[in-house]
Amino acid sequence: MGFMNGFKARKAMMKHQKGNIEEAKADYKALYESGYISATYLMPYTVLLLRDGGEENYNKVKEILKACEKAPDLTQDKRQQLWVNYAVAQYKLGEMEKAINLLEKAHHKGANGMIYGALGFLYIEAGDKEKAMAYNMEAYEYDEEDAVLLDNLAQTYYRLENNKEEARKYFEKAHEYKEGQIDTLYFLSLYDEEEGKIDDAIEKLEKALEGRFSPLNYANKARVEEKLAQLKAKK
Repeated sequence: MGFMNGFKARKAMMKHQKGNIEEAKADYKALYESGYISATYLMPYTVLLLRDGGEENYNKVKEILKACEKAPDLTQDKRQQLWVNYAVAQYKLGEMEKAINLLEKAHHKGANGMIYGALGFLYIEAGDKEKAMAYNMEAYEYDEEDAVLLDNLAQTYYRLENNKEEARKYFEKAHEYKEGQIDTLYFLSLYDEEEGKIDDAIEKLEKALEGRFSPLNYANKARVEEKLAQLKAKK
């Protein structure tokens, strides 16, 4: 039975990788409900549920990840992903303090780019200017070529420090490393709008809509669509 479940999990993951999301999700669900616990498929399953959003899915993610803690194949890397996914679910359920506390503990156990990215963003969302700046500057020193970390630092300057000039440097650098990053495109479109470059702003927002939105996007799909509609109305 273990061999068959492993085979089914690999097939589900192949569907996921090929973009057959709904089929993969159905297979993941069936595997989980059968009682088969393996971090290999449960981690990508929770990612899909987080992207779908909604209170039911966020609570389901927490349930699955608690079960996943006992998975025999839970490596240290997967454990860090587990902590991040669990914290994201907490954040989306309004449990900001719990989410931050979890990620702070995860950081002390061994920080990586994923943890820097998630915790840095949550400090911004919490409006903690001092922690956001200190942590996101530390993250920048950790990896100054990581587009997510660059965007976090840029958002800290833009949203919390009201220093758009300094923020722009990091948004532009983030864009150099990852042209399709949704939040970066959104904020750069705001600079274009201020400068009267409406066509450029529209182009960036349309590109942003082609991306995969995550629960850690400041510019969610609705926000991007709203701004795009406003700009098109100006033409």
